[in-house]
Amino acid sequence: MADDAGRVGPGGRDDDGGRAARAGRQARTGRRGSLRLRITAAAVLAVALTLGAFALVFALVQQAVLADAPRSAASADVDRAVAALAGGSSPAVAVSGDADGALVAVFDSAGQLVATGGDDDLAGYARQLAGAASGSRVSLDGDDFVVETDGAESVSTTTSTPSPSSSPSASPSTAPEPSESPSDDDDALDEDDAAEAARDAADDAREAAEDASAAAAAAAAAEGDDDLDVQTVTTRWDVVAARSLDEAQAASSASLLTLGVAVPVALLVLGVTTWFVVGRALRPVESMRREVAEVTAANLSHRLADPGGGDEVSRLASTLNGMLDRLDASATAQRRFVGDASHELKTPLATIRQHAEVALLHPESIDGRALAGTVLGEEARLTSLVQGLLVLARADEGALGVARRPVDLDDLVLTEAARLRSGTGTGTSAGAGGGAASGSGSTSGSGEGVGRGVSVDATAVGPARVRGDEGLLGQVVRNLVANASRHARSAVAVGLVETADGRAVLTVDDDGAGVDADDRARIFERFVRLDEARDRDAGGSGLGLAIVAEIVRVHGGSVRVETAPLGGARFVVDLPADAA
Repeated sequence: MADDAGRVGPGGRDDDGGRAARAGRQARTGRRGSLRLRITAAAVLAVALTLGAFALVFALVQQAVLADAPRSAASADVDRAVAALAGGSSPAVAVSGDADGALVAVFDSAGQLVATGGDDDLAGYARQLAGAASGSRVSLDGDDFVVETDGAESVSTTTSTPSPSSSPSASPSTAPEPSESPSDDDDALDEDDAAEAARDAADDAREAAEDASAAAAAAAAAEGDDDLDVQTVTTRWDVVAARSLDEAQAASSASLLTLGVAVPVALLVLGVTTWFVVGRALRPVESMRREVAEVTAANLSHRLADPGGGDEVSRLASTLNGMLDRLDASATAQRRFVGDASHELKTPLATIRQHAEVALLHPESIDGRALAGTVLGEEARLTSLVQGLLVLARADEGALGVARRPVDLDDLVLTEAARLRSGTGTGTSAGAGGGAASGSGSTSGSGEGVGRGVSVDATAVGPARVRGDEGLLGQVVRNLVANASRHARSAVAVGLVETADGRAVLTVDDDGAGVDADDRARIFERFVRLDEARDRDAGGSGLGLAIVAEIVRVHGGSVRVETAPLGGARFVVDLPADAA
């Protein structure tokens, strides 16, 4: 059973080819869709990462800033209490005052709770503040609080005299109690200013207590009472203040909630916007893709519409149109080349067939020697034409092998000039790799055959060395000289000079009709004859100058046509000279 892969569908199209084409279209559609999706996903992901990092940093900074306010308030509460205790106030007075979300507690040196102040609802949780470190957080009544602590000292003096029964009885004489610093005024201050004022008041109270003790001692010494006993008593207190973080946490939670809602909404809007914008941007690209997909060898003249705007899409359309122009020109040249080659090959074949048929039907009317000469001449023409086509085909494929070595170009020129003088040159020439076609009919006019009645002037040939393929360069010289002799009236002149800037310039002149300026670029195209009506034996195949142009190009040079001093055409070949 034949393999299904070998089946040919209706209309001669291979089923596998059709499936491959459909698979290609589906793949292109998938890539186009995935491109739109990838761009949208990349944009959303990039913005999501940016917003996520921003939200994280914002949350951390906000939390630190919001938590700093309760801690500053707690520090101010501690400073006020410490200042009051240092001034001689009792613990209960030092912590008096009512503030929502605040708790102030005073502990003695044994860790026993002495007094509490602040929010009455939190007074029952004051013992939980014992031993708390400054800056730590505790949970009171289900809420988080920040804690600040500090130590306070109160100083007092006592004086005593012995009783008549010699049993000592203390008669305390405390220093005047400094006036308590009013807490109501402190509440009106800014928290930082209040804390600073409280610290200043504590320092003043300590100094006042020390001055009072010193004054009492001095008074006792002045009275000269040796039995008066003066004692200084220092009491150590631990003051702990706590402030609620509820408001800070609520503000932080509200901000995070806002970000949690705003960021997804922003990403959704960004994704939808990017999807539609990218789709709109790719729409003309897809339109151009569909148009290009419909272009075949039969309608290479089709061109894409320019969307305008001068942007990347417009430049893409211009580039594709340029590509279609080149493809169209290449296909047109290829069709013309095939047609011309077929015509050139058909002519000698028809001649050979005609003579062969005459020889078969009327053998007595044709001489065998004449028939052999005709066949050999047409065979030589076919061989030259085929070899020229092979050279051009290799040049098109970049496979025109060039064995680069130093070549004395003047030897090649002089050899070809001598051949032309001797009359041994023909309309066809052998080149590298077996020969090449003759020079194209680049000029009009009815010149005589090569070497017949044409003088050759080679006095202007000087030494010049180039690096290249000797066989190919010899073919260039041979084709140009043959072309000049074919269209010259009576004279051909060749010249060669190596310039100071490292160039080898070859000139081949004739005194023929010359080449019009409009045709000077066209004559290097393949199968171009400027005089289509002339005899084909005199006109050549139309490949010689095309071969010259290709060989000169692969050697890094250029060839052009000018007006010769003799009045005809001058062919100028400019090649890089060998530096060695």
